[in-house]
Amino acid sequence: MQLIPPLQADPENLHSAYQAASPFPHIIIDDLFPDEILGKVRDVFPRPEGIEWRRFDNPEEKKLGFWHTCEIDPYLYDFLQAMNAPPMLKFLESLTGIDGLIPDPYFGGAGLHQILPGGFLKVHADFNVHPKLNLDRRLNMLIYLNRDWQDDWGGHLELWDKDITVCHEKIAPLFNRTVVFSTTDTSFHGHPHPLRCPEGESRKSLSFYYYTNGRPEAEQSAAHSTLFRETPGE
Repeated sequence: MQLIPPLQADPENLHSAYQAASPFPHIIIDDLFPDEILGKVRDVFPRPEGIEWRRFDNPEEKKLGFWHTCEIDPYLYDFLQAMNAPPMLKFLESLTGIDGLIPDPYFGGAGLHQILPGGFLKVHADFNVHPKLNLDRRLNMLIYLNRDWQDDWGGHLELWDKDITVCHEKIAPLFNRTVVFSTTDTSFHGHPHPLRCPEGESRKSLSFYYYTNGRPEAEQSAAHSTLFRETPGE
């Protein structure tokens, strides 16, 4: 794979929509990557028994996560590295207006994610400081890999307001759909409802977190772990 696959969107044209989005800055981009490239990424994405997944099973989350030391297919590894390379960083900086983005070579909490039937991730705001690099977490990018996804299977990414009173957006995890959003103490999001896909299917995604050395004063807070919140009716 070349350093980065060609990106099929102009970030400058999307910047205003990103900044104006509610309940916090975000954008949904369909077909950002060439179908043949992301299709191969999906083809080599490991099955639940394929690698030593990091397994979460508690009241807040039931999912499979990624250890950066796992052995994965070289093509998938190259794609992960491309998402941390300078061309991708420049695209995201132009899109979001956040300058000086720094990737995470350890993929802490990021990388490969897979949710099996019955799995979920409750609504939360993310940890705000990288525990190893001591950098400020500023941006999430999620890439979905699910072909022929049925809407009644669920698995939608929900974006909630800061008071957890209104869900502003529900985003289906469709193949070659990319979601980018700013990460603050009030960027509440999640996949809170148990997944209803059939046995043998799963919700597959890649996630990437980006950092800066410092952040705007209005966004500063003491270092904290993930902030889970209950939604109305829970």
